[in-house]
Amino acid sequence: MTNVSLVTTFILTGLPHAAELDSLLFGIFLVIYILTVVGNLLILLVITVDSHLHTPMYYFLTNLSFIDMWFSTVTVPKMLMTLVSPGGRAISLHSCVAQLYSFHFLGSTECFLYTVMSCDRYLAISYPLRYASMMSGRACALLATATWLSGSLHSAVQTTLTFCLPYCGPSQIQHYFCDAPPILKLACADTSTNEMVIFVNIGVVASGCFLLIALSYVSIVCSILKIRTSEGRHRAFQTCASHCIVVLCFFVPCVFIYLRPGSKDAVDGIVAVFYTVLTPLPEPCGVHPEEQGSEESSVDA
Repeated sequence: MTNVSLVTTFILTGLPHAAELDSLLFGIFLVIYILTVVGNLLILLVITVDSHLHTPMYYFLTNLSFIDMWFSTVTVPKMLMTLVSPGGRAISLHSCVAQLYSFHFLGSTECFLYTVMSCDRYLAISYPLRYASMMSGRACALLATATWLSGSLHSAVQTTLTFCLPYCGPSQIQHYFCDAPPILKLACADTSTNEMVIFVNIGVVASGCFLLIALSYVSIVCSILKIRTSEGRHRAFQTCASHCIVVLCFFVPCVFIYLRPGSKDAVDGIVAVFYTVLTPLPEPCGVHPEEQGSEESSVDA
């Protein structure tokens, strides 16, 4: 191994597409990215200045909007560079490490946050009289801090397992950003142990969070059916339905990419667009002012 030169720069292949679609895809993804950033910034601004929105649900939503804004920023600008310039496909080893860590840090934190938000909705609808005492400001801060710390630890494990291996060529990553599965294929060492640990790590986090979310919403539906007023039931269902759609759009592509046997680079790249580009976008569009009313109606009911 002493005569082998290690890779210091990787080349991202970008999204699989016909070359003549470069300008069109660039325009589409640029518009989506701008809407994502502006929309989430507006959510943060509105929740900050409106004292009526200083509730646990909107506290967690500010965390989610902040994550979504940066989650998209970690991958989309580099993807846009691969569409407009051949030189934009190059990424240094250190930048690749930083992108992989940031991607899994924000992604896993969002995964934990969705779980916390589903539990918050369950408490608000099922235990309205005790909700304020259970979800105090201190409890919300501790839960939010736990999600960020857990995401950081999870990402550190992923990044360490990926880049503790030697990379001596080839240097072409079959993706539009640095992610563990396509990078591990380039390692000039046995990756079976690394792949297994990463698989188990992601599997435990994703399946555990999804199971807790599913149990929360099953309990929520049972509680909603007990609400006496049709208006209260409708608003509660409306709030939970928007959350469920976003959760599914986030978890289904993740499970498809990371937890299925085998891997097809072209398919993975296209599926990854759903949770790296499109999932952060619904937050500005999927949250409505009447959701505050839904919380109050469920409490009153």
